[in-house]
Amino acid sequence: MDDRILVINPNSSTDVTERMSRALDGLRFEGGPVIDCMTLAEGPPGVETDRHIAEVVGPIVATVEWEQNRTAAFVIACFSDPGLHAAREASRVPVYGIAQCGYAAAMAIGERFGVISILPRGVVRHRRHIASLGLLDRLAGDIAIDMGVTELGQGEKVLARMAAVGTQLKEAGADAVVMGCAGMAQYRRPLEERLGIPVIDPTQAATAMALNAVQAAHL
Repeated sequence: MDDRILVINPNSSTDVTERMSRALDGLRFEGGPVIDCMTLAEGPPGVETDRHIAEVVGPIVATVEWEQNRTAAFVIACFSDPGLHAAREASRVPVYGIAQCGYAAAMAIGERFGVISILPRGVVRHRRHIASLGLLDRLAGDIAIDMGVTELGQGEKVLARMAAVGTQLKEAGADAVVMGCAGMAQYRRPLEERLGIPVIDPTQAATAMALNAVQAAHL
């Protein structure tokens, strides 16, 4: 097994993978684990519905089974954590879901967190997930910017919507905001500057946890 962390983008949008990978550059260092990002070619352009989630579970698990002999940890980089439990069942190494890790990072910062979603239909799905983790009482709110995954490269337009939603969540009592899509990675820093509260990129959070686990294995 290599000291390699594989971050799997379950959608087929390579630009999302590239933005996500750039956001992880701060976790790459000489002598440290290799952090590879891959695009799931079989996935839809954006994982946005329950049907999409169901469709990518098989390819995610197959990827984990195929890659685990040369991988020290996996990150499933979709905020719905598709196939997380099935992948863990199939894997001999740790598998991290970015939503679970994003929530954990937010709770380490403050009492309540907000979520910036992409589409309104995702809000219900997120609340189900948050409820299953027993965290609903820590949720200040989940508000969508009403833009799909493939629209997230539109720069200032996206950032302005995220800032407006983030302001609402801050006013609702959020001590930190979690970005509800891996495709939002490029906006973390400028959004944090506009909101004045911590903004969590869940892919960064999950990869940092994976990195810590890989390094701890050598202690």
